[in-house]
Amino acid sequence: MTLFQVTPEEIRIACEVETAEEAGLVCRNVYTWTENDLLARVADWLATVPLRILIIFVIAWVVNRLVRKSIGSFVANMTDEEGQEARSRLRKYTPRPLQSTIAVQPLRAASRAQTIGLVLKSTASIVIYSIAVITALAEVGINLAPLIAGAGIVGVALGFGAQSLVKDFLSGLFMLAEDQYGVGDVIDVGEAIGTVEVVNLRTTKLRGVDGTVWHVPNGEIRRVGNMSQQWARALLDVEVAYSTDLGKAEQVVKEVADELWREDTWRVDILEEPEIWGIQTLGASGIAIRLVVKTQPGRQWAVSRELNRRIKDRFDEEGIEIPFPQQVMWVRREAGSSTDSDGGPLEDGSEGAGDEAGAPSA
Repeated sequence: MTLFQVTPEEIRIACEVETAEEAGLVCRNVYTWTENDLLARVADWLATVPLRILIIFVIAWVVNRLVRKSIGSFVANMTDEEGQEARSRLRKYTPRPLQSTIAVQPLRAASRAQTIGLVLKSTASIVIYSIAVITALAEVGINLAPLIAGAGIVGVALGFGAQSLVKDFLSGLFMLAEDQYGVGDVIDVGEAIGTVEVVNLRTTKLRGVDGTVWHVPNGEIRRVGNMSQQWARALLDVEVAYSTDLGKAEQVVKEVADELWREDTWRVDILEEPEIWGIQTLGASGIAIRLVVKTQPGRQWAVSRELNRRIKDRFDEEGIEIPFPQQVMWVRREAGSSTDSDGGPLEDGSEGAGDEAGAPSA
């Protein structure tokens, strides 16, 4: 029920529109009931602007949910068995130069896909809600031009000050996408070597063999040596004396390695039959025979230690000498010395010296 009789011109002035027909329903009715210009405009604003802002954020919420669900479905397809089979079939028709040189294990692929999925979801949410906030500010009547210009200046300043942070994030993203390493891998990043405990977009945390925890920014990693991805090799250079029968020594080393390979306890760690690659070096004290054993990733050190122990025991049984550093000593004899020996072996097995320092006697 109307309390006051108002004209269209009064409604136009009160609602601040060009014609009375353009006035909102709330503004028209409130002014008709109260004849209060301010109350009519406030009521009209409360009935329109907050509702529009609410609708904007509801739409942003719905879009964000749909995008996150799509990303989740994409990640799930990357990790399930059907998706892996589809990629395997597609890989057959992919040109060899474009194929990855490393087959990713299912568990590593799942972990990597989940990490990338979290990053994509977070990025999508930030972008969607940022657009919603800007749109809501425009509805309130805030002039966005100075705000955007100021934000651009601040962004440039932060960009110069946070170059290393952006570099770390980009490096971490590419590291995850390329599956350079993951949690549990033993890697060498230059100054630090250890087992990966935590991987994120900014830093990688390693624990060294002595227990030291290294926090390495991803942007500072120039190269990565992964010692526990797919498979590894235990390389043993077994040294024997120069007087040793090399054929027999190689046979003994091969027998010891094969025995370890056939044992049930070590069969799961050793992937292939051990190989003797032959003479590796002719050293100052002995000859090195190279033994190569292909192992599960991260198990090469345990296999090497066990082989070293068994080879030492077997060499002792076979009478094969493991060389040790030896040297020849020459003793200078002063003229008129009471010792009448010009040379010959000393008590410690070294050779004597003549009158000339550092030279044998004639």
